[in-house]
Amino acid sequence: MSKARLVITAVVAERRKPSEVAAAYGVARSWIYELLARYRAEGEAAFGPRPKRPKTSPRAIPDTTVALIIGLRKDLAGQGLDAGPDTIAWHLARHHQLRVSPATISRYLARAGLVTPQPSKRPKSSYIRFAAELPNECWQAGFTHYRLADGAGTEVLTWLDDHSRYALSVTAHHRVSGPVVPATFRAAVAAYGPPASTLTDIQAV
Repeated sequence: MSKARLVITAVVAERRKPSEVAAAYGVARSWIYELLARYRAEGEAAFGPRPKRPKTSPRAIPDTTVALIIGLRKDLAGQGLDAGPDTIAWHLARHHQLRVSPATISRYLARAGLVTPQPSKRPKSSYIRFAAELPNECWQAGFTHYRLADGAGTEVLTWLDDHSRYALSVTAHHRVSGPVVPATFRAAVAAYGPPASTLTDIQAV
């Protein structure tokens, strides 16, 4: 028999005073009065285990903020704009003076069914990294487009040692043309020696 049932039985059935029962069972009188109120309201259910989950969450946000988050999501997505948690957090802070973390926004979007679950990602241990076993075994070349502060376009050509990922040559050009690639290659060979092979997706090579 639970202590709660013993206490209620002593007070209700045996008509003993709460102060006497409190002393006999080593409990606080306030707890006895709480049990009595629960017993009168719930009957036998008062003797069952009580839920430990709090009735309210200290991290919960107001319903009006939740509605605003969902509204922003739908409006931004409807305009073809980014509607992720970071963007919504920015709009909340900028236009509504509300600070809500992207993690909280993501949680409420998921509850509203507005986030498509992503398949589980492969563990990093399952990926096999390709790398040359020795220096100068293989060089890789590639270029990226980069816009300067004045708006002019440029292309950055890089030669990498595939063993160490060391940048053997990094040069900037208005355009990576056919003559530029072998010229930078020969300069890198003069500094580091020739590679056994090269790997590049530059069509001009």
